[in-house]
Amino acid sequence: MTDILIDTAGGVTTLTLNRVAKKNSLTAAMYARLADAFTQAQTDSAVRVVVLQGHETVFSAGNDIADFLKNPPTSPDVPVFRFLRAISVFTKPVVAAVCGPAVGIGTTLLFHCDLVYAGDNAAFSMPFVNLGVCPEAASSLLAPQRMGYGRAAEALLLGDPFLAEAALEMGLISRIVPPAEASALAQRQAQRLAAKPLTSLLEAKRLMKQGQAVLVAQRMAEEAVIFGRMLGEPAAREAFTAFMEKRQPDFVAL
Repeated sequence: MTDILIDTAGGVTTLTLNRVAKKNSLTAAMYARLADAFTQAQTDSAVRVVVLQGHETVFSAGNDIADFLKNPPTSPDVPVFRFLRAISVFTKPVVAAVCGPAVGIGTTLLFHCDLVYAGDNAAFSMPFVNLGVCPEAASSLLAPQRMGYGRAAEALLLGDPFLAEAALEMGLISRIVPPAEASALAQRQAQRLAAKPLTSLLEAKRLMKQGQAVLVAQRMAEEAVIFGRMLGEPAAREAFTAFMEKRQPDFVAL
């Protein structure tokens, strides 16, 4: 069974994270499949909208740490950064359904979605500093803009999680529904979008994002270089070793 399910019908491509037993933690192979799916959807005239979803109990726990350590993102061309670039420049509408934990990239990718429907069990977190690395997906730019600097600092510097109500208030998500209804709502809204004039959708999205496009690309590239460098530094090594050993990291001497 594939870890990323892809289904296209009625102008909507649905990408489902399908690794629930591992809390939908993402591997390099999954990032590659997601990147390829967005690239194909961009050029496929039959696709007008993309829906990205997980399970009603979990969206994504972020990176699969074991796979991450085997395939560290030390180059801008690795699958995770290919995926982030693909979703950030995708010109058609992207709708997400998010339930349960959305950790790390599970949260930051949402900054590049147009409509996000969350279950009332959704919990968001960006614990990059706690892992000895830096933010990615241009979240160091987009989180302060969307959330305000104070909330972004709590989320990015302290790694504090926040729930669906806070995410709604700051505009990260569009609506809160019971978990069992999130995917169905995302599909209904995607079908509404797919029925609209595609040129109008493309131009509306382009106009809303054009002032940010260059800044997002520049910040994402800068983050990728710093992220790759920090992976080889003592703090990250201690953080990931502690995670694998199921203990608290000790950064006092670092």
